[in-house]
Amino acid sequence: MIKDITIGQYMPGETSIHRLDPRIKILATIVYISILFFIKGFFPYLYVLGYLGMVIWLSEISPKTILKSLKPLAVIILLTLVFNIFMTPGEKLPGFGFLPITKEGLYQAGYMGLRLMFLITGASLLTLTTSPIALTDGIEKLLNPFKKIGVPAHELAMMMTIALRFIPTLLDETDKIMKAQMARGADFESGNLFSRAKAMIPLLVPLFISAFRRAEELALAIEARCYRGGENRTRMKQLKLKGIDYSASLITLLLCVAIIFTR
Repeated sequence: MIKDITIGQYMPGETSIHRLDPRIKILATIVYISILFFIKGFFPYLYVLGYLGMVIWLSEISPKTILKSLKPLAVIILLTLVFNIFMTPGEKLPGFGFLPITKEGLYQAGYMGLRLMFLITGASLLTLTTSPIALTDGIEKLLNPFKKIGVPAHELAMMMTIALRFIPTLLDETDKIMKAQMARGADFESGNLFSRAKAMIPLLVPLFISAFRRAEELALAIEARCYRGGENRTRMKQLKLKGIDYSASLITLLLCVAIIFTR
């Protein structure tokens, strides 16, 4: 399950989605996530599904990879469904005995479940189709206007990108530590949910030590290269909007218009 987490991973490619300007992809993802919270009812999700399906098809990423991004968060999605089903007041449905299941609860559970799945899938697609360097440049360019009020645009962009970049690395480290402890007799598979969560506690100490060691190595490498933040920094590739970027913006805008009209 550790290796199923796709957020932070990048899959190289030469598709039209990979070639999009990172600023457009970041803004489109923000708009996409925001529009999910404006949806009322199930019908507008068909527009979102069509939009998402088109992006997955153009990016040539396997649907199996996309579905893997939902697997690690299946417990959270399941808990969300359970809480909405049993804690939403409304018209009680007959035939469930002492279980307080309501019609509104089932509606709300399905509604929230779809929202979570679409949100996770959209966020995963951003990192799967955008390299860490392009992501850093895109975030920095978007934050540049805020430099006038003292916002350290480059430093913030670098921190966010490093955090995303090291998610797969820490996951691999966690997997190695788990396998080493399982070889010594540790059991992470049997028992209920709480037992398995308790069994994960011994992983924290070696994982934190590894994370601090990697952070120190990265700091020394940056210092050895005389890194001084975004001051007087040049780029080999300059970000320029192309026709495909305007087309992607127009399609995202059409999605927003469709969702607004269906409200």
